[in-house]
Amino acid sequence: MYSRCGNVSKAREIFDLMEEKNIVAWTAMISGYGMHGHGNQALELFSEMRVRGPRPNSVTFVAILSACAHAGLVNDGRQIFASLRQEYGLVPSVEHQVCMVDMLGRAGHLNEAYQFIKDIPKEPAPAVWTAMLGACKMHKNFDLGVEVAEHLLSLEPENPGHYVMLSNIYALAGRMDRVEKVRNIMIRNRLKKEVGYSTTDVDQKVYLFSMGDKSHPETNQIYLYLDELMSRCREAGYIPASESVMHEVEEEEREHALRYHSEKLAIAFGLLKTGPGVPIRIIKNLRMCEDCHTAIKHISVIADREINVRDRLRFHHFKDGSCSCRDYW
Repeated sequence: MYSRCGNVSKAREIFDLMEEKNIVAWTAMISGYGMHGHGNQALELFSEMRVRGPRPNSVTFVAILSACAHAGLVNDGRQIFASLRQEYGLVPSVEHQVCMVDMLGRAGHLNEAYQFIKDIPKEPAPAVWTAMLGACKMHKNFDLGVEVAEHLLSLEPENPGHYVMLSNIYALAGRMDRVEKVRNIMIRNRLKKEVGYSTTDVDQKVYLFSMGDKSHPETNQIYLYLDELMSRCREAGYIPASESVMHEVEEEEREHALRYHSEKLAIAFGLLKTGPGVPIRIIKNLRMCEDCHTAIKHISVIADREINVRDRLRFHHFKDGSCSCRDYW
């Protein structure tokens, strides 16, 4: 609970107070370190567990491989994956395979990740290909990305996320004819992308925001404050990452679309409604985009606040212009 709520130090305090630690406790603590980007601490705890704790199980290996992926600990991850079968006699599951492809892909080892997939005895699960596709987009490998996306669509033709990712890859490559084709397929099949939203709690009440949201009674104040924040960010050197939105819109429209992402609105509201020094906590249902990540680093300096964001993949702790992920996520 403490890990998922953003306080991994408190989680470790509770863990250390436990007289008897079972496999669930060890795995939960390793997973907590992983989701906060503390890969080295996760490795240390895993090593301790192997010496004096319970025998690691399949779920434990998922937690530690995920921790390695989020921290860029590729060599450690390779060794741990090898020990899964060699030392513990466990058969790699889909979750282990996804972690390995994610880890290799994030680190830029796209060829190794692709070869890993091809070496899987049975047809790899769609989740494995999805991890590969995300890596292709991250490192702008358009040719391989298109190949992977088209294979994914043959496996899951009704999954709108795959179409969105393929459309984004085509857009980054400047293939707007292909972008239009993909979007027409989505429209024809009545497929819609998942809506992003962010929540924040103020005075023990949860507030939800979506991109361009104007449903809040204090919308005008929130937007005015956010506009002021972003202007000050630009003065401090922030440049909108226009690649985070589709390329067929004009530059001014791109910046407008980026400015009112749900997490920015939630942060503006949190800053307006809380006093100096109070940390802002945000939960986002999707992966945070590059632009929001950059903007929030600037906001943490301008507002002199600690801002904690938990997105679909992990925690980001922003303070004094930097993020705990060290821009690796």
